[in-house]
Amino acid sequence: MSTSGLFAGGAWVQGGEALDVKNKYSGAALGSVATARPEDVEAAIASAHKHAEVMAEMPVHKRAEILLRAADLIKQRKEALARTIAAEAGKALKIARVEIDRSALTFMLAAEEARRIHGETLPLDAVPGGEGYFGFWLRRPVGVVGAITPFNFPLNLVAHKVAPALAAGNSLVLKPAEQTPLTAVALFEILLEAGVPPGAINLLHGDGAVVGDAIVTDPRVAKVSFTGSAAVGKIILGRAGIKKVTLELGNSSPVIVAPDADLDVVAKRCAFGAFVYSGQVCISVQRIYGDKRVFEPLSERLVKATEAMVVGDPLDEKTDIGPMIAEKEAERIDGWVKEAQAAGAKVLTGGKRQGPVYWPTMLSGAKAGMKVMDQEVFAPVASVIACDDFEESLRQANATGYGLQAGVFTRDIGRALQAIKKLDFGGVVINDIPTFRADHMPYGGNKQSGLGREGLRFAIEEMTNIQMVAIKS
Repeated sequence: MSTSGLFAGGAWVQGGEALDVKNKYSGAALGSVATARPEDVEAAIASAHKHAEVMAEMPVHKRAEILLRAADLIKQRKEALARTIAAEAGKALKIARVEIDRSALTFMLAAEEARRIHGETLPLDAVPGGEGYFGFWLRRPVGVVGAITPFNFPLNLVAHKVAPALAAGNSLVLKPAEQTPLTAVALFEILLEAGVPPGAINLLHGDGAVVGDAIVTDPRVAKVSFTGSAAVGKIILGRAGIKKVTLELGNSSPVIVAPDADLDVVAKRCAFGAFVYSGQVCISVQRIYGDKRVFEPLSERLVKATEAMVVGDPLDEKTDIGPMIAEKEAERIDGWVKEAQAAGAKVLTGGKRQGPVYWPTMLSGAKAGMKVMDQEVFAPVASVIACDDFEESLRQANATGYGLQAGVFTRDIGRALQAIKKLDFGGVVINDIPTFRADHMPYGGNKQSGLGREGLRFAIEEMTNIQMVAIKS
């Protein structure tokens, strides 16, 4: 393999200008990858287009075998992959190991779902004029899938696009995040070793406005799957043209705490959900609505759970929270917190920055109109808000342009059902945090949180077209 880490047209190629990758905590150099030149982008898309038929004609059992081999190789290289993620993404090593396990499972689930892709018969004589016809529909791969992935899960969110694309019989062009390209390179080495036809998968590094836009706008790319910010998602939707698009975007995840909830459990889970990976998860806990009857004890427990988090080098086994992806992001959230303080919010704990590290921070007194409430913080900051009653908590939780996932803590089945009915979110998690995700469940948002759903079966549906067949007897 070339040290460039650029794979296009069935081979590792030298590419253009180098993109340096650094340890997000220490700043030490980790390596570099070459960015894609226009000719590299063309070679990648042309190769994917050429090999789309190869993938479509590959028997299902062979696709499944490749995916299972990839899962095994991921498990075999768990520690090396975890250390790469901890270094280039700044994710705590113990959390990175969980990501590796989930990624292997994602490929295993994709192999299972590959064997379940099917259609149905349709009684065409159910309508006048359908007499004498036999009908059925089936699913066919779309062709070329263009995948654009973020830095926060540099293996598993890539897996959630690559694995279903291959399971469905598609070819692929992937542009991973510029901050975390080394993990994607390691995955491509695994995929090639597992037996994916080299020309069917292509890996391009570079600026999203250049490389990403080229993938999105090329008419040979039949499907775009993007995970990232709502702002970029809107641009993609406007640029893609007539093709299938899945957008997994942001959130300002609310948690609603009823007066009957177990506050110790709530506090521990909310601290984890708000601060794991420095809050850089689209379903991180951000807004915690507590009934006024339990607001004070809830706040006290949240502070205690927050202060129990260990901040430090992500490669240290004891660390819970490492750096943010870049120092400018730590500076950004520091400014947001100071702005909220100036408008009346109070820092209960945290509110401290050291270089790229921002300490886990719990606020009270935050209100609508503050960035920490209205926008996705994507940082280790959460706010606890007192509400008059459960209904008011639901109303405030819904008062957002986002709608990815929400969490509700209650022992009352009536309240749980009320929340499920009222909350306009793609996922509602009862008695746990919105940060929960099982890799096979339908995952995606309403409103500004996106279009379509991921989760292996559901991603495969998004990456296939229904073909109707009518046969006249």
